[in-house]
Amino acid sequence: MSSSPDVIVVGAGVLGLCTAATLAGRGLTVTVVDPGGPNASSVAAGMIAPAFESLADGDDPERARLFRDARDAWPDFSARHGLPLYREGARWTGADASGVAARLTALGFASESCSDGTFTPDDWRTDPQAVLFTLSKVGGVASVRSEVQAIGPVAGGWQARTRDGETLAAGHLVIAAGAGVAALDLPTSVSALTGVVAPIRGQIGFIARSLSDHAVRSSHGYVAPATGGSVIGATMEPGRTDLDPDEDRGRALIQANAGSAVSGSEAVTWRVGIRGATPDGLPLAGSAGVPGLWLALAPRRNGWLLGPLIGAVVADAIQGHPPGPQAAAFDPGRFLTEGLQAASRRDAP
Repeated sequence: MSSSPDVIVVGAGVLGLCTAATLAGRGLTVTVVDPGGPNASSVAAGMIAPAFESLADGDDPERARLFRDARDAWPDFSARHGLPLYREGARWTGADASGVAARLTALGFASESCSDGTFTPDDWRTDPQAVLFTLSKVGGVASVRSEVQAIGPVAGGWQARTRDGETLAAGHLVIAAGAGVAALDLPTSVSALTGVVAPIRGQIGFIARSLSDHAVRSSHGYVAPATGGSVIGATMEPGRTDLDPDEDRGRALIQANAGSAVSGSEAVTWRVGIRGATPDGLPLAGSAGVPGLWLALAPRRNGWLLGPLIGAVVADAIQGHPPGPQAAAFDPGRFLTEGLQAASRRDAP
């Protein structure tokens, strides 16, 4: 395996590419294998939003702290790789705005009243497509355009077999395939971990003009700036995996979030992606339970917020560094019962 990369990453979404870029920055060679085309990370608004996402996740102080740590990993990561990072804050509108402000304050986020809601400077955003493109070109990261069908052990590491019949091998392999992990032929012990991942269909609309200079959120969704215009989102449809735009749902989304600011005749480009989600809404990131095999997948709707932090968590594990304080929250084995954990160890290759 002397000509092989140090690490193979299966999947070119935000978690896979953040992991690849972090590893490459630490001197490892990485090959990312992905079929190309839109994915759940590219079909997103790119919001790095610890404040409002903490409210969406139940006002849990520990989750708020985790999300804040994830946001704080972005400045160094974006500077290192030349990535766009917009720190314009976000606004909440609606009759519940005063209650939202109190909840933000209780969780330690800044908030201030404005004419039509509550504003926080703690939520940022980035440009998903620009970031994915830039990270795919990081030095030390090579790309293979293909679809992985199966993963299995080989002497000294792991191999990925593609639909084209090609076999790639490395000492370490990271599965970052999102909801697509269900289609992979995996060792039984690994399937016991990834079996908790469920698909959630998300649809957003793109309009080629500016509707706001910062993200505007409500209980109905959001309007956010995007390169060349604005995005309006997003549906969350558990279990649905088709990629055909749903015009009726889309128009309802626009009406709820943009109202009369968008006419019924205005051109809207619909974007649909399938996200992976775990029962607690946090990704699986860390060891897959067997030497050399790792997971970085299924962040539900917070992939852009969590990307650099997950990249560091997985890179630390691969390199044998002590885990950071956030790593336990993403432990892939956290959903296994004690009996399943024992069975997983027995079945490990």
